[in-house]
Amino acid sequence: MSSVVASSLLAVVRPRRAVLGAAALALAVLGFGPVARPAQAQDVPTVFAAASLTNAFQDIGAAYTAKTGKKVTFSFAASSALAKQLEAGAPAAIFASADNKWMDYTEGKDLTIKSTRVTPIGNSLVLIMPADKAKPVTIDKSFSFADFLGADGKIATGLTDSVPIGIYAKTALTSLGQWDKIKDRVVGAESVRAALALVERGEAAAGIVYSTDAAIAKNVKVVATFPADSHPPVEYPFEIVKGQDTEANRALLAFLSGPEAKAIYEKYGFVVK
Repeated sequence: MSSVVASSLLAVVRPRRAVLGAAALALAVLGFGPVARPAQAQDVPTVFAAASLTNAFQDIGAAYTAKTGKKVTFSFAASSALAKQLEAGAPAAIFASADNKWMDYTEGKDLTIKSTRVTPIGNSLVLIMPADKAKPVTIDKSFSFADFLGADGKIATGLTDSVPIGIYAKTALTSLGQWDKIKDRVVGAESVRAALALVERGEAAAGIVYSTDAAIAKNVKVVATFPADSHPPVEYPFEIVKGQDTEANRALLAFLSGPEAKAIYEKYGFVVK
C-alpha cells in the first residue's frame, strides 16, 4: 500500500474513532455501558463531595491553596449521584461521601481505593421548621410526627432510597415507629441542600437534615435532634479514586482530614474524630 493511500485511510479512520469514542462516553454517562477511566492524574484535582460539605470544603480548599499554592476544585451533589458519576467514568481524584453505603458501593465497583479510606468527621440528624413557625419538641417513641405536621403538612428530606440524608431519615423514622404513619407525607429531594431549601421557602412544614446544614440556613430553626440510637452514626468517609493514587492526591487527602481542616469542620459544627 502506498504512503499516499495509507495517509488517506488514516484520515478517514481517525475521525471515525473520535466519533465512536464520544458516542461511547455519552452512552456510558446515560447508563448504557462502562467507560474506561483515564489513568493519568488531573493537573488540578477534582474532589467529588457530598452536598453537606459545600461550605466547609470551600474554606478548606482556600486554605489548601494558600498553604501549598496548588489549586483544587470541588463538585458537590448527593453522594449517590456522585457515586453513579464515578461509575459512568466521570474524572475525580477523591470521593468524599456522606455515608458508608455509597463509599462501600464505589469500593465494590473497584472505583475507589479502600486502603486510602479515612473517616475524619461525623454529623447529627435534626428536625427543622421555618423560623417563623418553629416550636421546640422532643423526639422519642411517644412523639407523633403526624400530629406535629398537622392535617396537610409535608416533611422534606433527601430521597429515601438513595440520598444519604433520606436514608438516615427513613431509618430514624422507622426506628421510632413513625415511618408507616407519615411516609406519604415525606417529600424526597435530590440532596440535603435541596431539602433544606424546601423548608426555607415554606414549601414544607418541616424537614430532616444534618445539623451543619441547618446551622448555615437563615430562615429555619432546629426544633429537635434525633436520638443517636435511632439511626446509624452519620459518618463521612473519604477515599482516593482508582487511577488517581499519586503523592499529590495523598497529600490533598491528608490535608482534608488533617488538623487545619478539622478546625474548619468544627467551625461548621461537624463532629471531629
